[in-house]
Amino acid sequence: MADTSLERIPDIVTGLRYGFDQGITRPESWRREQLQRLRAVLLDRTPEIEAALHADLGKSGAEAQATELGFLAAEIDHALAHLGRWMRPRRAPLPPALLPGSARVVREPLGVALIIAPWNYPVLLALSPLIGAIAAGNAAIVKPSELAPATSAVLARALEHGLDRRAFAVVEGGVPQTTVLLKERFDHIFYTGSGRVGRIVARAAAEHLTPITLELGGKSPVYVDGTVDIDRAAKRIAWGKFINAGQTCVAPDYVLGTGEVLAQLGPALVTAIHDLYGSAIERNPDYGRIVTDAQFERLVGYLEDGEQVTGGGSNAATRFIEPTVLAGVSRDAPVMRDEIFGPILPLVEVDDLNDALSFVRGRDKPLAAYVFTADQLVRERWELDTSSGGLGFGAPVLHLVAPDLPFGGVGASGTGAYHGERSFLTFTHEKAVLTKPLVPETLSSTVMPPFTPRKEALLRGWMRRLL
Repeated sequence: MADTSLERIPDIVTGLRYGFDQGITRPESWRREQLQRLRAVLLDRTPEIEAALHADLGKSGAEAQATELGFLAAEIDHALAHLGRWMRPRRAPLPPALLPGSARVVREPLGVALIIAPWNYPVLLALSPLIGAIAAGNAAIVKPSELAPATSAVLARALEHGLDRRAFAVVEGGVPQTTVLLKERFDHIFYTGSGRVGRIVARAAAEHLTPITLELGGKSPVYVDGTVDIDRAAKRIAWGKFINAGQTCVAPDYVLGTGEVLAQLGPALVTAIHDLYGSAIERNPDYGRIVTDAQFERLVGYLEDGEQVTGGGSNAATRFIEPTVLAGVSRDAPVMRDEIFGPILPLVEVDDLNDALSFVRGRDKPLAAYVFTADQLVRERWELDTSSGGLGFGAPVLHLVAPDLPFGGVGASGTGAYHGERSFLTFTHEKAVLTKPLVPETLSSTVMPPFTPRKEALLRGWMRRLL
């Protein structure tokens, strides 16, 4: 990876702003062309991208297709299918006092966007926001994560040769490059990553009053009760937890259940992990690796925070940590304090549903919550009595795949949302446009002074009807 020169960054931003101000990004035809070219980049460079993801995260080609490339292709196709409708102005009704007249909402691009991507899904989470920025008619800088250097380099080459350089650029590097970028004025900043860095981004954006989208994380809970097929629930929980070696922002972070339920769930998870990854997991190409030595050491420190139902093995040389399930985990154990972001799943005992709900409400609002129950009243309690970015019944993670569902956090897990039309709107200003003809003149008889007794009576009557 060749870091972008710090001195070049202001010129890059200026160049993209010039391109946007020239109006090149506004036509629907240009937006469609760029989306089609982005899709072609993904297709043409698939082997190169898969190799980079394997180098950075030990990700297999099949997992790269399932969790990154295939998702992006579907998202581009969805945007292309609906772009004309998204761009179309919306008519708005007017109250009688403003007639004759007309009103509409015009959707216009914000300008130059900055997209700061994380390392865990370094292609998906760099390009998914970019799809929205392109569709909405913006110019954009993509800043890939320096912790996924092979993928960063591939993205830089691919986007430089695939997209319109007058409107798009990639800035590679680490904290110095990000720091310089955040000093520049953007029209929107889209950040995916930790809450700690999210606060830094928010403070920098505030200097320019720049709107932001923060996709953060948190400890996403799973609740399981005795009304479901435990074996089926265990397989879905294990899949959602251990994909990408647990390095997924919406992965199940811990499981809540009564002692009776957890006693059944533990062995079922052991079987599910074996079904997914076999008995020689370290040699399984479909199971990934931890991204850095520092992350590896942090995660290994959690392995003794409960009774190991399964797993616990690790290899520092390859940054391998076996899928691990911990039972008997106390609520204040170190593994329960911060988002785990790795292949360790604590099982935490609760007395009943009310205890589980109280426990979740007493913590930061999570990015997602998952519930496995056949009881409709229990589902309603989770929907009404808890707050989370997303809520999944019977399956983790899958709400990300539905393009018409907004994806985002709440509270400490993030602000703003994207996917589908919501991505388009994230990078769009909805401008109110009102047209009022000069003839006939209706304003002087109602809202313009002098306020005669008749006008005052009309205004008071109007207000009473409104209230």
